[in-house]
Amino acid sequence: MKTPIKSFLAFVTVCLFAAAAWAAEASPAGTWKWTQQGRQGGQGSERAMKLELKDGKLTGKLLGWKMGDNDIPESDITGATFKDGVVAFTVTREFNGNTFTMKYSAKLEGDKLTGTIESPGRDGQTMKRDWAATRAK
Repeated sequence: MKTPIKSFLAFVTVCLFAAAAWAAEASPAGTWKWTQQGRQGGQGSERAMKLELKDGKLTGKLLGWKMGDNDIPESDITGATFKDGVVAFTVTREFNGNTFTMKYSAKLEGDKLTGTIESPGRDGQTMKRDWAATRAK
């Protein structure tokens, strides 16, 4: 009589651990949207990216957007990782003949990414700002 109960409890325990592991490493794949605040509190612009997770490898694109009269083209993300629920990647862009790299890092919690963006600032300083994206449904 004790063996079926022990077997059932072992089964339930395994299921709970499997569910917890799956939830901890939920996929960041999908389309993500957020509003990027303008310089010095100026008007923000809508941004979006698409992420794919295949065979443990994270890839994606920062989609193009409009900034004033300028159309900003789509860019591939590089160096992308997804480990312990944290998404991290870089995006390199060119503007007026200057190349700059932004580093994104965010914790995945359900359909929300929350973290920081690091980008070059003035006089060689690094500018850090908060970033929060929501998965599009």
